[in-house]
Amino acid sequence: MLTDLSGRIERITFTNEENGFTIAKVKVQGKLDLVTVVGNLMAPMPGEILDMRGEWAIHPKFGEQFKVVQFKTKVPATAHGIKKYLGSGLIKGLGPVMAARIVERFGEKTLDIIENQVGRLAGVKGIGQKSIANIAKAWEAQKEIRDVMIFLQSHGVSAAYATKIFKRYGDRSVAVVKQNPYRLATDIFGIGFLKADHIAKELGFSNDARVRVEAGVVYTLHQLSEDGHVFYPYEPLIERCRDILGVGREPIVGAIGNLNADKLIIIEDINKDIEDSKENNKAVYLTRLHQCETGIANRLKALLSTPKSMRQVDVERAIQWVQQQLSFQPAENQKDAIRYALENKVLVITGGPGTGKTTIIKAILKILSQMKINIMLAAPTGRAAKRMSEMTGHEAKTIHRLLEYSIHKLGFQRNEKNPLDCDVLIVDETSMIDTVLMYHLLKAVPATASCIFVGDVNQLPSVGAGNVLNDLIASGAVAVIELTEIFRQAKASRIIVNAHKINAGELPVLRQSEISDPQNDFYFIEQDDPEKVLEIILELAYRRISHRFGFDAIDDIQVLTPMHKGIVGAVNLNNRLQSALNPGNGGIVRGDRTFRVNDKVMQIRNNYDKEVFNGDIGRITAIQAEERRLTTRFDHRDVVYEFSELDEMVLAYAVSVHKSQGSEYPVVILPILTQHYILLQRNLIYTAVTRGRNLVVMVGSRRALAIGVNNNQTQQRFARLRYRLGWQP
Repeated sequence: MLTDLSGRIERITFTNEENGFTIAKVKVQGKLDLVTVVGNLMAPMPGEILDMRGEWAIHPKFGEQFKVVQFKTKVPATAHGIKKYLGSGLIKGLGPVMAARIVERFGEKTLDIIENQVGRLAGVKGIGQKSIANIAKAWEAQKEIRDVMIFLQSHGVSAAYATKIFKRYGDRSVAVVKQNPYRLATDIFGIGFLKADHIAKELGFSNDARVRVEAGVVYTLHQLSEDGHVFYPYEPLIERCRDILGVGREPIVGAIGNLNADKLIIIEDINKDIEDSKENNKAVYLTRLHQCETGIANRLKALLSTPKSMRQVDVERAIQWVQQQLSFQPAENQKDAIRYALENKVLVITGGPGTGKTTIIKAILKILSQMKINIMLAAPTGRAAKRMSEMTGHEAKTIHRLLEYSIHKLGFQRNEKNPLDCDVLIVDETSMIDTVLMYHLLKAVPATASCIFVGDVNQLPSVGAGNVLNDLIASGAVAVIELTEIFRQAKASRIIVNAHKINAGELPVLRQSEISDPQNDFYFIEQDDPEKVLEIILELAYRRISHRFGFDAIDDIQVLTPMHKGIVGAVNLNNRLQSALNPGNGGIVRGDRTFRVNDKVMQIRNNYDKEVFNGDIGRITAIQAEERRLTTRFDHRDVVYEFSELDEMVLAYAVSVHKSQGSEYPVVILPILTQHYILLQRNLIYTAVTRGRNLVVMVGSRRALAIGVNNNQTQQRFARLRYRLGWQP
């Protein structure tokens, strides 16, 4: 039975900003003890008055609670309540001490003073004109956001997303959401189509509303691009949209036509590329991806057809000279790689670990440096660029820094109008480069320059859409050298030997030995029970490896996992590893994540403003609760996050194998179980093993390992780059 209850929030025990669920202690007149209130409250603040409707319930562990169904908030009227309210973090920079001083001066009139006579705060010790301006601005902002939150609350939007919506649209928030809630899916990170669709239904939009179906088609194509597809076939796309939207074929066909007419999508007839034409054999692209794929093909063709600026050299003499300079004896295909690099405008060098890719880059750089030409080195991630610099002795930049990305100037500053000043560009870890990034990179390469793309084609493809390195090789349009010979020093590493065995479809050598054996860098601990696998991983990371080998348990050891969910998925592993390696009761709670000082964390989206990118790993160095911000150190650089930005970050004691691309870790621990069946693929296991530099430990089932090694059927990615470059089926 629903009943009414009013009271003042004394403290917040728990709040989940993603869904608004809150546990609060409330002072109710006439009750001696504080009342436990639970429910979806919007950005609750200590000191606020809640007028609630709900029902009483008995929790088996926590006792009596009041479960809130509906509520309204009011600002507090008593001095005690106002002091709690102001000191709770409501106004950034105004903590409990300063709040107490203000209330001591103005008592119950405090909020009225802030609202109408804020200049009078100058009479409070410690408050200057700058503080007054900040307080006035923050007070006005929280009033406006409160109005937005009240509106959004009635339509099922959480406090965290209400804050983001307000930040994006300001006082237009309510009008924007009412007019087209589907804008939220593209404008607000983390909301997505499904949340926007829920809001739209609350606002009365019908299932087959044009704006809904069009947004649904675009959403579906975005989801497919996140699965790696640059385009999707017309008929399968319609079926996907029907499943997601729950509408018939005709509204979807109409929406695709409208989007095509508005140039939000591009449709290509692909019958011309196959022998037997089919009805509706069309490729449907998001316009941006179509522009990028066609742009890559056009830029490569322009590069290949333009004479190079680099002068001709006697290639054979150059090879003999560099052998003497670097005191090395290259294999024949390594010599070919040097020849091709000096003779071709565009070259791909591919090969597995231990085949000498780095040695060849060094040799090419040595020759090119002697020629006094401009050389640039780049890689997709900060870690890969740093490793490239260390290995070659030449400066290497991330592609984003090379192209001078600026959020304030809305994009890459290096492009066809302002190209890079180079004669040769060498790019490492090319398998990581997706369609969009490759397009922007090639746009900035002068037509007279030469490009050398280095990467391991057998690794997982890029996280983003496309399979660019694979398509470059398959197209036949550019010169390709595959390094296959494992060099003698590399053969001493079981990591390298086993990686090549896995890549060849053979089971790695799994010899029994203690993990303290200094002669071994590759171990397999057999265990079929997921719970026991989890306990073994915790023991390895927390004690055994660090104690016996001297590796740092947080910085040097990286757990890689095929899955996000499950007992040995990234989410559960991170929670358990955090408890073991960085325990504590404090921290900032965001959804199912708790962040503490010293935690290992990963950025999960590109943030060009902060210059941190998807996959970057750092350590939390400070949490300032009063300022509502957190500081993370990435490669000796401190980056500050507002609490509202923490959905960009996850714990990184364990990360997915995909997220590990381009990185190298002293120690890799890899769980491998039959419950990962859907993701057990050869290139995934190969990628995980090749991330380890000094030590790789697999924990799991031999059967699961065999399933993965034997499975070379990688998921098809729909892309047409190889066709555009001239490949014939």
